[in-house]
Amino acid sequence: MKYAKNLIGVALALLVQGTLLAQDDIGTETVTVVKSYSPTVADAHKINSVPELTDSLNLQKKKINYSIFSVPVASTFTPAKGRAAGVKKAKPEVLYNSYASVALGNFNNADIDLYTSKDIDRGEKRIDFALNHFSSRGDIDQTPLETDLYNTHFATTYSARDRDYEWNAQLAADHKIYHWYGVAEGVIDTALVAAVDARQTYYNVQATASLGMEETAFQGGELLLRRFWDKAGSGENRLRIAPSLELPITDEVVNFTFHLDYLNGNFENESLNSLDNDTPIQYSYFQAGITPSLRIIRDELTLNLGARIVVGLDTERNDTNFYLYPEVTASYRLADELAIAYGGLQGQLRQNSYYDLVNKNPYVSPTLEIQPTDQQYDAFVGLRGQLSSNLSYNVKASYKAENRIPLFKLNPENQFRTDTQGYTYGNSFDVFYDDLRTFGLFGELTVDVNRNFSLGVNAEVFNYNTETNNPPWNLPDIKGALTLDYNSPTAWYFGASLFYVGEREDLVSQAAPNTLPQDFPSFTVALDSYFDANAYLGYRVNEQLAIFARGNNLANNQYQRWANFRVQSLQILGGISYKFDF
Repeated sequence: MKYAKNLIGVALALLVQGTLLAQDDIGTETVTVVKSYSPTVADAHKINSVPELTDSLNLQKKKINYSIFSVPVASTFTPAKGRAAGVKKAKPEVLYNSYASVALGNFNNADIDLYTSKDIDRGEKRIDFALNHFSSRGDIDQTPLETDLYNTHFATTYSARDRDYEWNAQLAADHKIYHWYGVAEGVIDTALVAAVDARQTYYNVQATASLGMEETAFQGGELLLRRFWDKAGSGENRLRIAPSLELPITDEVVNFTFHLDYLNGNFENESLNSLDNDTPIQYSYFQAGITPSLRIIRDELTLNLGARIVVGLDTERNDTNFYLYPEVTASYRLADELAIAYGGLQGQLRQNSYYDLVNKNPYVSPTLEIQPTDQQYDAFVGLRGQLSSNLSYNVKASYKAENRIPLFKLNPENQFRTDTQGYTYGNSFDVFYDDLRTFGLFGELTVDVNRNFSLGVNAEVFNYNTETNNPPWNLPDIKGALTLDYNSPTAWYFGASLFYVGEREDLVSQAAPNTLPQDFPSFTVALDSYFDANAYLGYRVNEQLAIFARGNNLANNQYQRWANFRVQSLQILGGISYKFDF
């Protein structure tokens, strides 16, 4: 114990002595720091392994249970309910199922339109009725005969649709009255004008039907059954059936279109090239055809390769002919919607009929020879597209080769007939069949300024070559049209249409005894080109009632649409239209 106390005392004495020696003055030195020390991770000593805990004493954390002591606090705050942003709704358009329009004007012109539609079975079926009537009872200058005109059309249609098909059937009737008033000056003595009955009446009753199918090889078809006759004892029947099939083969589609066409008719009167009226005219034709085609779609290319095979039978003459026509069309997108090139080579045996000829020229005589037209081919190439979202164009060049094409030509003045007919004074038209080659250029430009205003202009130029070296009777060498429509979102709407038709040629002749028709005394007349301007203007009083006015032949030109058939001068009609539910 004493030894320990002595050792501790010696150590304390040495420690005190060292401390006192350290307090001696050792002087000062200057240290210059060239670069401060910036330690990095690399300077730290890295532990190569994670040390293991070997402590035998392992403390467990004590589990703590706690709870929140809530104290209710009175509050008067009530959150407001959220509201969706309001959207201004457009006023829904009211649709009416019926329409009526009546207009009256100078020349005692009257125009009446009635239409009504009724949905059945929630819109899956529908029935429509339509009635249109136009009449004119005004005189035309330099025209001694009556010029009255009546045109009435009635149609009722029943249609039905389902998920896999859609079909409709229509029954229509027409009643038309025209007058052969195109008499050249001096042909009829003034005292005999009242005795000339130049009135012609046409009647038509027809039934049509169409059927469209989905998801089946049978795609549908069309049916036409027509009876057409006139006041002069002429009559015509026609039946046409045209079904179609579609068969997918790998990635392509093969179409088969069939058609059966039967035409039968008669004229009680003989051609005006004959001095007698003893032999009626009979005609009867039957066609049976099939058109197979292969449709190929490859990226920007759409191609249809096909042919039309037709058997034509003239049952009146017991003559049968076989025809083979090309049926090829193609289109290729050169620059999306900006430019689409298209072309084709097509032909057909076109069935001409008395009904079709009357619709083109109602002043034909009931003494026609009816023949089908052999359109050998119609070759065309064109370019169409949209230069902008509201500007589209279409240009096309074509060349046609047609045999037995009917051209309207004035009948000869025949005063040797013993029967009294109102069409024998050179005031009616016959059809002259010729082989025609036609080269045509067509251009069209359409502008949709906005959804309410549209403007369109087109022009077409022709060059003809006939087999007989005669002029292409009554065919113009140029045609053009300009149309515009404006439908104001408020109440006003208006539109206009302008037409231009170039010069045409016709033949004036007189029948002579013991002379062939081609040797009748005759001379060629040139019909001047004409320009026709029409316009309409309307104002909607409300959603149902509107008033309107129409003007025809605003240039007030009494041009001749057909030789010696002058048109009415300026015509103004005013009327009202009304929409309603029936």
